Amino acid sequence: MRAIWIPKAGKANVLELRESPDPEPKAGEVRVRVHAAGLNFAEVMARQGLYPDAPKMPFVPGYEAAGLVDAVGEGVTSVKVGDRVAALTRFGGHADCVVVPENQIFGMPASMTFEQAAALPVNYLTAYHMLFQVARIKPGDHVLIHMAAGGVGTAVLQLCKTVPDITTYGTASAGKHDYVRSHGCDHAIDYRTNDYVEEIKKLTDGRGVNLIMDALGGRDWKKGYSILRSSGQLIAFGWANMNSGEKRNLGRILKELTGLPLFSPRNFMDDNRGMSGVNLGHLW
Repeated sequence: MRAIWIPKAGKANVLELRESPDPEPKAGEVRVRVHAAGLNFAEVMARQGLYPDAPKMPFVPGYEAAGLVDAVGEGVTSVKVGDRVAALTRFGGHADCVVVPENQIFGMPASMTFEQAAALPVNYLTAYHMLFQVARIKPGDHVLIHMAAGGVGTAVLQLCKTVPDITTYGTASAGKHDYVRSHGCDHAIDYRTNDYVEEIKKLTDGRGVNLIMDALGGRDWKKGYSILRSSGQLIAFGWANMNSGEKRNLGRILKELTGLPLFSPRNFMDDNRGMSGVNLGHLW
């Protein structure tokens, strides 16, 4: 099989295509011949050496894939050779085939393409968990989504529309506003030309929002906390501000670390607001 390897931190040109024998499934495992694999911001940051959960280099990235079952190990009963499935791979997905435990395999509807299936696990599990397990949104809530045009942002916008009377605000560059609106964003904010804090205050008559989905990190966590309503919640699920281009920037990293806001339980108690964190990989 062929696989994409990250041998060392760097720009995209460090990636290597290598061949190796097809892995054989053991008892309780399933081998999937991959037709499509998901590419997430986590893998990009891993290639830059900025993702602490990545395996030791060299490794094959990829959290999710979709394809056909082409071999099963002893005791596997839920799928058979030839089934169309999505697989949660937790690295290793960027390859011609992957072997995963049976409980990380999910059957695909007949109408779903392999590309659609490979785009589901990371983005939609993250979005669903934040909205309905951590925050438990309810009718009438106001929700701010940073990086609204990204994978998780798109999923959050779509899932918010399954609850009546949710008002959504999304930060995205101006060229992506039509896209985020098409997925349900009520108020698109160009973060490059507008201060989203001031925009939120204007749009909500100073009341702020009930929920913020923040994958930016650093100083933005402090800015977001300032526009939460009473009993509001900010969910941190990434630190995209660490990224400054194609390669790791030590100055940027230090700036982000020194700009971290200082919160304590007393802040949350006195302000009647709070923060939560989500790392889907740590829920494995």
